[in-house]
Amino acid sequence: MDFNMKKLASDAGIFFTRAVQFTEEKFGQAEKTELDAHFESLLARADSTKNWTEKILRQTEVLLQPNPSARVEEFLYEKLDRKVPSRVTNGELLAQYMAEAASELGPTTPYGKTLIKVAEAEKHLGAAERDFIHTASINFLTPLRNFLEGDWKTISKERRLLQNRRLDLDASKARLKKAKAAEAKATCEGDLWNDEVDKAEQELRVAQTEFDRQAEVTRLLLEGISSTHVNHLRCLHEFIESQTTYYAQCYRHMLDLQKQLGSSQGAIFPGTFVGTAEPASPPLSSTSPTTTAATMPMGPSVADLASPGEAALRLEEVAPPASGTRKARVLYDYEAADSSELALLADELITVYSLPGMDPDWLIGERGNKKGKVPVTYLELLS
Repeated sequence: MDFNMKKLASDAGIFFTRAVQFTEEKFGQAEKTELDAHFESLLARADSTKNWTEKILRQTEVLLQPNPSARVEEFLYEKLDRKVPSRVTNGELLAQYMAEAASELGPTTPYGKTLIKVAEAEKHLGAAERDFIHTASINFLTPLRNFLEGDWKTISKERRLLQNRRLDLDASKARLKKAKAAEAKATCEGDLWNDEVDKAEQELRVAQTEFDRQAEVTRLLLEGISSTHVNHLRCLHEFIESQTTYYAQCYRHMLDLQKQLGSSQGAIFPGTFVGTAEPASPPLSSTSPTTTAATMPMGPSVADLASPGEAALRLEEVAPPASGTRKARVLYDYEAADSSELALLADELITVYSLPGMDPDWLIGERGNKKGKVPVTYLELLS
């Protein structure tokens, strides 16, 4: 107990000395040991890295989980070292509602059939979102969080220790300065003040050694921020890769859905074709509210051709109607599936027209001496 009391008293004395030194520095009454410019730049870079890592981490969490209540719940589970319960994504929940609606409203009706198709697509979108969130959390959020909760805490601890060593060093300098000033004024007690000066010089040497050692430890940790940047750069590339995969999957699912809805639209609304007016992105369905309809004549079909080669031959032999041709601007690139179709490039202008009995989702397109079928949803009719 006696030893503990002595240690407690010693610690209290050190704390008081540091507090006095810190206060006097703030009021400009004591000198302060300044760190070199390189060390200061390392400190500034470390602080900036920490601050921006926190902001990027928090905003990425918002991106992956917009619901703040769900984020708080996940945070509590993580702190309690418990597994986060599986949560249905918004897309999967929408798919569930659509499927239930189709079952109740009639799965054989046109509306019910469409609801089932859209529900399946939304289910795939929800599953893709779940995979993206899981991958991004492991490859991106976890390394950022590990830095803040691991490396940065170590750096902060050593910086606080360095601050204490600096205060001890400056306090020792102040004591030595006072002892030398008193020695210069003393006349008859020279030996006493000589001892005080020697003691102060010894304390200063010890404080300087501890400060230099702690400064080196802290400097090495701060220089390690460069490795942190390299690691975060790799994680950022992985995040972008997973995001690219996610959006590519979403695009494929929606493109498949668009084709399914386009093929069923002709049966529901025969004799119409749809052209999108100035969309900002690829159409999600051929029944977009921004579309316009134009009635085409019906008659014997030329779509039931024997083969792609024969179809291409017969299309070339077909002359455009005397009236009814229109100019169209291509909205998106389109790669021809076979020789009966015409490949398209975004923003090019082509001439289009319909033949009797054609599928309303397709037109005949001409560009120079090339001719072939083109999908209506990729066009904006101009005249």
